[in-house]
Amino acid sequence: MGLNDTPSGERLHIALFGRRNAGKSSLINAIIGQDLAVVSEVKGTTTDPVSKAMELLPLGPVVMIDTPGLDDVGTLGEMRMKKAFQVLNKTDIALLVVDAQEGFSSEDERILERIKAKSIPYIVVYNKCDLVSKQEKGDEHTIWVSSVTKANINELKELIAHSVKPEGEGKRVVGDLIKQDDVIVLVVPVDKAAPKGRLILPQQQTIRDILDTQATAVVCQNTTLAATLKTLNKKPAMVITDSQVFGEVSKIVPEEIPLTSFSILFARYKGNLELAVKGVAALRSLEDGDTVLISEGCTHHRQCGDIGSVKIPRWIAQNTGKKINIELSSGTEFPSDLSKYKLVVHCGGCMLNEREMKYRLRCAEDEGVPITNYGILIAYVTGILKRSVALFPDIARLLD
Repeated sequence: MGLNDTPSGERLHIALFGRRNAGKSSLINAIIGQDLAVVSEVKGTTTDPVSKAMELLPLGPVVMIDTPGLDDVGTLGEMRMKKAFQVLNKTDIALLVVDAQEGFSSEDERILERIKAKSIPYIVVYNKCDLVSKQEKGDEHTIWVSSVTKANINELKELIAHSVKPEGEGKRVVGDLIKQDDVIVLVVPVDKAAPKGRLILPQQQTIRDILDTQATAVVCQNTTLAATLKTLNKKPAMVITDSQVFGEVSKIVPEEIPLTSFSILFARYKGNLELAVKGVAALRSLEDGDTVLISEGCTHHRQCGDIGSVKIPRWIAQNTGKKINIELSSGTEFPSDLSKYKLVVHCGGCMLNEREMKYRLRCAEDEGVPITNYGILIAYVTGILKRSVALFPDIARLLD
């Protein structure tokens, strides 16, 4: 994905579900107008969820997800179905693809019930309508199409466009907290863990949101922050820092200048900042032998000094003085059972879409497991949590 592309986490996720050989893969090809998915008469050709980011008119940037058949059999089949159902957690709109020749089955009904249970907008798509003589009229969630003749494919696109509004639409990373002509200082450490030749996604998105507000973004490293502040002719409206250098930056930035982190902004942008602030208090009650899950939404090569596997466990140990068991998860492998954990510490979730991030938060909330995020935990252990959330008065009051 290039710098001019919409990040996957900001795209509408459209997933196709259904029985084997219902025509999910061929329907994706018909919708996008190219042979993306492998099509075969053999049942079970799609063995794992396959995602593709693209531009799809009239929708704009989307991620199309093809899933294995949900009537698969055997041990491998069960594993494939589990993977397919995991896709529901990040699905903004579900297309339930039904073979028009075979009709709506009890298996299709079970799939639909799981989609409805997660409150996901859906469309029941009867594929292969060119092979049947009679098309029963359905409700506003139903359409008959043919991936072969392309009958009603454009109508399906329009129906998708009118069926869902992305959860994050209209939300801002920081733009609603600043105004035109403000100066915002961004502190971006460049160390061994920093990607070569580029900025990480939260930094890119924050800079873009500042520019969209007609404000000015000044980017520097923590090692040059003091000098940068001295050169400015105008007091910054805000300083946003990488959470890893929160303590250092807090000592440099005058108290009258609002200070927060990318991670905290993203906890508000696509998560639940209040839940995360409340969750960090669980550090005070951790005991020897308790288990903490540290979870990241992406996968990357862990280096010396990695924040998730090295720095946060060290900060937890130093703050609690306890011998805590640490478990790690990354990418899509978020545990379905959180009951063994006394605390979950999650990254900012920049690579996850809002629906999946909120699904993870709900999992923890439903099981009564406190959950927080990297930036909030680091602000807490460095003693500056209240300052770091002062931009959000309702949240700051929770710490009084």
